Amino acid sequence: MMRYIVTEYKSMGKGKMRLCVNDDCSMPVYAGEVKGFSLAEGRELSEELYQHILHEIVGRRAVKRAMHLLQRQERTERKLKEKLMQSGYPSEAIEDAVSYVKKYRYLDDERYARNYIQFHQEACSRMRLETDLVRRGVPRQLAQRCLEEEFSSDEREKIRALLEKKHFSAEEADHREAARMYRFLAYRGFRACDIAAVMRCGDFDC
Repeated sequence: MMRYIVTEYKSMGKGKMRLCVNDDCSMPVYAGEVKGFSLAEGRELSEELYQHILHEIVGRRAVKRAMHLLQRQERTERKLKEKLMQSGYPSEAIEDAVSYVKKYRYLDDERYARNYIQFHQEACSRMRLETDLVRRGVPRQLAQRCLEEEFSSDEREKIRALLEKKHFSAEEADHREAARMYRFLAYRGFRACDIAAVMRCGDFDC
């Protein structure tokens, strides 16, 4: 049977403390809670009391933190978990928070992906959008499915618009300038065949 021993406290200032149980200092509590539950160093906690503190106190605090983070900025599940970990919450409390915000649809990776695609597709290539979504925590398979359903932008038109914005002319540009522009467009995730077709600099199969 697991034993839960209060091993230490770490001050966080302003009456906040980190309660260390079995040397795991991932439970943020207040001094009043320490006093109210008589959480003296060396005390062994019952399973019931430990679970109460973990879920009913720390877990609910993690929910409030998650709600605050999502009110400020929409996030993916992975990025929300990372922020809660940075705030020092234990994994069990983080799962409590994530379950709560997902239940009430404050957190939805599919909605995040669709909104991101709709907002950014006029300025980004499909490949760049997939890369950005995965980097932001959207599972790749979900990102690809959302792109299949939401992406409708003409990539060659976007390339033309970027070339116009950069005042690039295929007729007037020398080889060095054309190569630099090609790299610029490739970095943004446009396919070689689309770049070549618009810049008229070669024959590539898509």
